[in-house]
Amino acid sequence: QVQLVESGGGLVQAGGSLRLSCAASGSTSSIKDIGWYRQAPGKQRESVAIISSGGITNYADSVKGRFTISRDNGKNTVYLQMQRLKPDDTAVYYCNAYAVVLTPTGGLEGMHYWGKGTLVTVSS
Repeated sequence: QVQLVESGGGLVQAGGSLRLSCAASGSTSSIKDIGWYRQAPGKQRESVAIISSGGITNYADSVKGRFTISRDNGKNTVYLQMQRLKPDDTAVYYCNAYAVVLTPTGGLEGMHYWGKGTLVTVSS
C-alpha cells in the first residue's frame, strides 16, 4: 500500500507561482511513476506532469514551460513548481503514484494510488 498526501494549494493571482508537494509513505520502494493530475469544475481529470523513477518527465502541453516536476527519493516527496499561473489552471490537483506490488499469490501487479487532492485557485 502507498499513501499520498498533497499540500501547497491555495489562492494566487494570475501570473503568480505556487509549489505543490506530495509526500508518499508505505511501500514507497514499489513506486515507479509518480505525478500530478488535475480536475477543474465540470471537466474530466487530466494528467499534468509525471516523473519516472529514472527521472524522465512528461508534461501536458498546456503547462510546458510553466510547470516543473521534481522528485526527492530520499524524502519520498514529489513537487510541482507552478509559475505564470493562469485562471485556467484552477483545479483540484491530485497526486498519483503507479507502483508494482507483490500480490498474495506471489505475482506482481501494477496499482495506481491517489491522494485526496489540494485546491489551486488562480484569480484573474
